[in-house]
Amino acid sequence: MGHEIDLNKFEIRTDLTIELATEGIKSREIGDVKVTDITLNESQGKEINKKAGRYITLEFPDITDYDNSEKIKTIFSEELSKLFETIKVNEESTCLVIGLGNEKTAPDAVGPLTIAKTIVTNHLYVYGQLEEGFRRVWAISPGVMGETGMETSDLIKGIVATIKPDFVITVDALASGSIERVNKTIQMTDAGINPGSGVGNKRKEISKDNIGVPVIAIGIPTVVDAASIVSDTINYMYKHFAYNKENYDNPAQKLKFGVNYLKKEVNILDDDKKNLFGIVGSLNDFEVKSLIYEILNPIGYNLMVTPKEEDFVVEKISDVISGGINKSLHKNVE
Repeated sequence: MGHEIDLNKFEIRTDLTIELATEGIKSREIGDVKVTDITLNESQGKEINKKAGRYITLEFPDITDYDNSEKIKTIFSEELSKLFETIKVNEESTCLVIGLGNEKTAPDAVGPLTIAKTIVTNHLYVYGQLEEGFRRVWAISPGVMGETGMETSDLIKGIVATIKPDFVITVDALASGSIERVNKTIQMTDAGINPGSGVGNKRKEISKDNIGVPVIAIGIPTVVDAASIVSDTINYMYKHFAYNKENYDNPAQKLKFGVNYLKKEVNILDDDKKNLFGIVGSLNDFEVKSLIYEILNPIGYNLMVTPKEEDFVVEKISDVISGGINKSLHKNVE
């Protein structure tokens, strides 16, 4: 009898469309930064539980190095400007930037930290001091429902109705379904966002359908769940086994330490996977992750995990995001 898993009752925790989409994908590389552009129609979006729209994702090796962060900031700004064209806003269009999340919790502080570094100009416009090359910009960090008792989308809807910006940019922390993308990915989309969806705390969506103006949602995965960590570890074990088997008689390889098997192309045989993990070895990656989710979730052990240096990394990420937003919104910002 074959081993079958009912996958319909599982929802892998990820906010990243790149980890779910199978169609409409275009990728290119700029140095060591990978840019993936995905366009989903209504049908494709429903299949992966995402709204139709354009999703641009940057993947990079490190954001804490100054030169790397400056390069990523430039690429991010250029790609963000493409989304401005997609939603048809021009240089005169006014913008409200919203930092979602809780500034008291490191992995959820990306939004508030970004707002603190965003160049706001509406007060200068009101007093007739706004220089040429700068557009009208408001910024706010509305907090989380646990602090305010109010749905964030309702707060934003009220603000938008009052100040009437032409479009909105939101910045939020996301959840990834893979260890390798934590703190090393930026997703931006014109489809809006469901705050908290990746950690199972879904709130009302913030999108053009809900608040009445175009929304560009920018997100950075800062957490990953335990099921994904275990699944990735099993995959690393396959690669470790296959790599050592292939290089067993190669003395030069035995001197190498710290090889990143995730990045190497290794031929993994199905028989090797079955020898290591039996029935589990016969499952594909998604089935393995779903099985682990089935085991951990009911007993409350599918924890959300973040790196120990997250407070430092999030500060660097917010520098890149705020710098890229400022550069895209204002002509006179370098």
